[in-house]
Amino acid sequence: MKILVVGGGGREHAIIRSLKKNTNITEIFACPGNGGIAADATCVAISATEIEKIVEFAVENKIDYAVVAPDDPLVLGCVDALEEKGIPCFGPRANAAIIEGSKVFSKNLMKKYNIPTAAYEVFEEMEAALTYLEDAPIPTVIKADGLALGKGVIIAQTRDEAKTAVRDMMEGGIFGKSGSRVVIEEFLTGPEFSFMCFVDGEDVYPMTLSQDHKRAYEGDKGPNTGGMGAYSPVPIISDEDLEFSLEKVMKPTAAAMVAEGCPFTGVLYGGLMKTPQGPKVIEFNCRFGDPETEVVLPRLESDIYDIFSAVADHAPMPEIKWSEKVTMGFVMASKGYPGDYEKGYEIRNLDNMPEGIRVFHMGTSLKDGKYCTAGGRVLMVVGFGADLQEAHDKALAAVESIECENLFYGRERG
Repeated sequence: MKILVVGGGGREHAIIRSLKKNTNITEIFACPGNGGIAADATCVAISATEIEKIVEFAVENKIDYAVVAPDDPLVLGCVDALEEKGIPCFGPRANAAIIEGSKVFSKNLMKKYNIPTAAYEVFEEMEAALTYLEDAPIPTVIKADGLALGKGVIIAQTRDEAKTAVRDMMEGGIFGKSGSRVVIEEFLTGPEFSFMCFVDGEDVYPMTLSQDHKRAYEGDKGPNTGGMGAYSPVPIISDEDLEFSLEKVMKPTAAAMVAEGCPFTGVLYGGLMKTPQGPKVIEFNCRFGDPETEVVLPRLESDIYDIFSAVADHAPMPEIKWSEKVTMGFVMASKGYPGDYEKGYEIRNLDNMPEGIRVFHMGTSLKDGKYCTAGGRVLMVVGFGADLQEAHDKALAAVESIECENLFYGRERG
């Protein structure tokens, strides 16, 4: 059986590693993959957003099943295009991926179906947004409507900062067309957690919880990033919180998408916050989170292909089992990320990791047999332990053993 995984980051590396456990899978391709993924799959030099080329490759190579992992190709209709050629896929069609592709859509959906989230206003005109900010509570949250590589959210601590964010998005175009509309949202307080579920229409199958760390630097400082580390499970989230999140957030959202005529099939990611009033939605994503996938899937003991197939085929779901082990991972990123950064620095000491460590490649290339930096986020180093402290210590020791002149990481936590 031939599998195609669309994407080329740490999330895709974790998915491929999980798929390799199925002995019926004879070959895995990745479009485009990366230097580290090349050790586990055949990398094909096709960008994840080159939909026509992906479909052409899949047809020519008689791909039996495809997994479309990143947000961009999902929103662009990659699943739709592959399925039209008779290739079964894991992932939502474009009309369902809009739950991530448009924050305005997702906020309006939550409002219509009474799904708990922050209060908000939508603006299509910059002057109207600036006028609103004159009296809006501060701090406040400014969000670009569309996709922005996980960076389209500004938490403004002052009124001037909020106005600058609106101008940068709507007039300066820092996020392109994604910022042509903005959502100005109530600032919520409390710990965040990631709740990913396998979803087939109204059927929702929860995964183990995780929490990621968004800020670039230690001390919860610096700009928001795509995620600088993660761990799983999340002890601060109680069974009652989990039950509420499943019954009042994830299941009603899946049902709402069916009611709206855009049923969701794939992974629905709920970015939630445990507020004093209970869990509320910060954002929805239409796919596995990154870096959360790198700490969640290593704990999955069931066959992921069987799960994918059950969702895509609308078939009964097999039992989903999770390891009791705890995972924590640190992202090693290029200096300058999430701003400008240089590429091409050699990475050493990746081949002799100790027991209880997994290294997932997020942005690497392979040149003359040597791994080199090729992205903003470069590696995700994950440790296993009986508790968070053991997992933390193992992962940190492994991170410190990796040599590269142009990588940084936060020592304090994932």
